[in-house]
Amino acid sequence: MQMNISRRICVAPMMDWTDRHCRYFLRLLSKHTLLYTEMITAKALIYGNKKRLLQFDPSEHPIALQLGGNDEKELAQAARLGEQHGYDEINLNVGCPSDRVQRGQFGVRLMLQPERVRDCVTAIQSAVHIPVTVKCRIGIDQQISYQFLKDFVLKVAESGCKTFIVHARNAWLHGLSAKENRHIPPLHYDLVY
Repeated sequence: MQMNISRRICVAPMMDWTDRHCRYFLRLLSKHTLLYTEMITAKALIYGNKKRLLQFDPSEHPIALQLGGNDEKELAQAARLGEQHGYDEINLNVGCPSDRVQRGQFGVRLMLQPERVRDCVTAIQSAVHIPVTVKCRIGIDQQISYQFLKDFVLKVAESGCKTFIVHARNAWLHGLSAKENRHIPPLHYDLVY
């Protein structure tokens, strides 16, 4: 059964924070807020402890599973697992700037490959019957460009993706940690609007 999801208020996916215990607590504060898991790589779901990684309390609905990766088949397989475990949405992370994620050539690095993101989203959508969304940044490094964001969204939207969650900061690939990327690059809400 597909749930009608309101995105008016969402709790961002945050590594080492939005685990199932935090999400349960947040659900006590609001019954309607859309909750996201931490980013889970497709490989971890396919080859790891699926039960532990996908476990959540039924009270957490609505809840989105955020996936990381760059392989269409693996992402589709991981998305199917998420749907089978009862998630309400699959979200592809194309915004994480951590060193580990960059080394794996996914997260924000994928913003440099919009065709690949489009193909990954197409594969995920063909594998599940729940909404598929994309989380991205407004851009990469210190260059600010509405055109870059627009071109990225238009290319990925060719997949049929209708919802983009946009972090209103650029991601700096060099010189800043993932934590610093959450507060040093300036916010540009005007580009998101």
